Amino acid sequence: MVNAGKIAYVFPGQGSQKVGMGRDLFVNFKSAREVFIQADETLGFSLSRLCFEGPEDELKQTINTQPALVTMSLACYQAAIDFCGKENVPSPAFLAGHSLGEYIALAIAGVLDYSTAIYLARERGRLMQEAGQLNPGGMAAILGLDENSVDSICRETGTWMANFNCPGQIVISGDKTSIEKAITLAISRGATRALALQVSGAFHSPLMQPASKGLESIINNLPFREPVIPVVANVSALPLNSVQSIKNELISQLTSGVKWQQSVEYMIRQGVTSFIEIGPGKVLSGLIKRIDKNAKTLGIGEVSELKAIIGQ
Repeated sequence: MVNAGKIAYVFPGQGSQKVGMGRDLFVNFKSAREVFIQADETLGFSLSRLCFEGPEDELKQTINTQPALVTMSLACYQAAIDFCGKENVPSPAFLAGHSLGEYIALAIAGVLDYSTAIYLARERGRLMQEAGQLNPGGMAAILGLDENSVDSICRETGTWMANFNCPGQIVISGDKTSIEKAITLAISRGATRALALQVSGAFHSPLMQPASKGLESIINNLPFREPVIPVVANVSALPLNSVQSIKNELISQLTSGVKWQQSVEYMIRQGVTSFIEIGPGKVLSGLIKRIDKNAKTLGIGEVSELKAIIGQ
């Protein structure tokens, strides 16, 4: 199913985590095991045990969720290479990740080594969690309204569009009072659903400015390399082609909307027909199908799913 046309690898963001993720990869593949061990050594505690055993309340804390998802997806990618053989794994024309998933894409593209990507994800999670405490806020999913309608609601309530996920699904950010007002307004204007999300802050909005400043100082002291595979950026929905553009993207991404729909549409215009989602869950595969029903999707997050890459 992944042989016709160009292929893109896509990587999930926060919210896809679950207790037990990666355990079967750890047991069955040495390369996946090495990624988890590398993460434990990089962070100085057993992230692997947190992924495999929980507790869930600890895993879903932003400071833990972000390095856990990066580690899990990188381990899954390495297991796929082990299982299929590098020559049999389809070569992607593009890489893209939803929010945090962009860090996984950058590691696969060779911009960051695995240890640096895991460390940076931990620091990003810490900074975002702290910013959420400093500037309390939340997020809400608005379903069934177009972009112009949601934009009007945001302007009236002092909220911001944070995730452009797919047609009819936009996530907004803001302080909690403003989010409540926006939910009420969205329902009154015909939204099929409007609901608050269980997150620890107003991600991808100006309320994350403290995190953006903190991340900038960290990023400027880390080694970055040119990407060997184009990575489509969340902020611009266009490929990143230089180290400086990547650094700028990661810094501005925290306070800007994630243009996921536009990113997928860009890749499709460039000839991509199949998307392989690498990591836990199949959230992105569902969004991609809503963006273009003709797109082919494949989710790879467990040992049992690896054989689908080569059509076994």
